[in-house]
Amino acid sequence: MRATQAIEFGGPEVLVPVEVPEPVAGPGQVLVAVAAVDTVFVETQVRSGWGREYFTVTPPYVPGAGIAGTVRATGEGVDPAWNGRRIVASLGITGGYAELALAPADALAAVPDEVSFNDAAALVHDGVTAAKLLDTTAVRPGEQVLIVGASGGMGTVLVQLAKAAGVRVVGVARGDRKTALVRELGADAVVDAARPDWVERAREALGGAGADVVLDGVGGEVGLAAFALVATGGRFSAHGAPTGGFAPVDPADAAARDVRLLGIADLQLSAPEHAELASHALRAAAEGALRPVIGATFPLERAASAHEAIESRELLGKVVITV
Repeated sequence: MRATQAIEFGGPEVLVPVEVPEPVAGPGQVLVAVAAVDTVFVETQVRSGWGREYFTVTPPYVPGAGIAGTVRATGEGVDPAWNGRRIVASLGITGGYAELALAPADALAAVPDEVSFNDAAALVHDGVTAAKLLDTTAVRPGEQVLIVGASGGMGTVLVQLAKAAGVRVVGVARGDRKTALVRELGADAVVDAARPDWVERAREALGGAGADVVLDGVGGEVGLAAFALVATGGRFSAHGAPTGGFAPVDPADAAARDVRLLGIADLQLSAPEHAELASHALRAAAEGALRPVIGATFPLERAASAHEAIESRELLGKVVITV
């Protein structure tokens, strides 16, 4: 079958189309005919060799953490009623860039007929993580939330879910196209991170007290600057690291303002928990209450181009690979 492998750690060019044997569903697994694959920035980082203390992958490997497709076969102990159903599944960090993929049966979430495979793939991780973020940070109606990286795949979902939760949203994005998108999605105020005075403008948009919650999907110095905008007694989530590292917030500084710090470790989910949240996101999409933003799609053979597009940071929303 067709697949794409990372043959070594390095740039996007290490992603190479290959032919590999078809997998067979084992106990507790299903075999999925993949239609679309989620792409997230961390996959590009893993491919480059970053994060080996977190991710135990060794080239050559097939990337791809989240898939949308149709169940072709079920393994021992799996309800055969899954056969032929449209599903999404989170695979961990590998296995998705292929015509056929194995998924744990307890990771499956059904895709409503009203939702395309591309949209389903776009939500399989970002829709889940966004929902978990709002729950973990205990966002409440009437609060102010600052979303850093608001035009990205997860940022665009966060804006919509936060507005639906009854909060006032201030989005931070870079450039005219991205800020316009965030405004279109419902943000109450939008700040252009390309401006040297973006922190001051964000502070003005938030008013004197600051943000009850800051959701930092960027990390690095940008995230650290956003930390200064958290209100006393607020919450700060440092879950994004596309800049190469999470926001380097000093816990002592947070304690001095009674700010609760959260990170990527607070977003871990079991496979059934992930599937349940994915089902909620997919139902919201089917009902028109949540719109995934897909900036570009690439065929499986051009996975390297998909990674280049992600790393360029020029696109709006998600990049999806189609099979």
